[in-house]
Amino acid sequence: MPDSTRTSADGDCAPWAGGWYRPARRLDSPNFGSRPDGTTIDLIVLHSISLPPGRYGGGEVQALFTNRLDVSAHPYFEQIRGLQVSAHFYVRRTGELWQFVSCDDRAWHAGASSWRGRANCNDYSIGIELEGLEGERFEAEQYEALATLCPALARRYPIEALAGHEHIAPGRKLDPGPGFDWAHLQLALGWPDAAFPPRAGPA
Repeated sequence: MPDSTRTSADGDCAPWAGGWYRPARRLDSPNFGSRPDGTTIDLIVLHSISLPPGRYGGGEVQALFTNRLDVSAHPYFEQIRGLQVSAHFYVRRTGELWQFVSCDDRAWHAGASSWRGRANCNDYSIGIELEGLEGERFEAEQYEALATLCPALARRYPIEALAGHEHIAPGRKLDPGPGFDWAHLQLALGWPDAAFPPRAGPA
């Protein structure tokens, strides 16, 4: 388990309202469910997303997570028509933080997945989407946001590890990809090697 005394501080205790993190902009998604009884929430899963791919700064991700995406606005959107997904958090390129699902609930971000022998990662994980594209670099402001959010999560939940979507669904998913600097995040958090995927650091 990460030692929260070694993480980046965000105050003596995280400002929570139930499973909602007060510093984030709240936008409720209908795409969530209850976690199985007795579930221990101990994994953070990092993803990357942009809609359409490679375009940043719009409101399409928020629209997707709330089932309001205008599929006529771009040809790519036809490929995801009817898709019902969500994440707990979304970190924009600027570091701005959004929350769509209470962390006490199960968001729909992982799909078919497994981590260290445990299937169905949605059941026991917290999903964080980073505005970005697989293989591209992420912004300093996004790492700064993670360096505050992850310790806040670890204070409220018994977080033991972080992984990328690519690690919990290998061969099916590639995000956040080689452009994500795991070593940078580990240095910022001060968490042990065991809390990270086997190959930390950018390609």
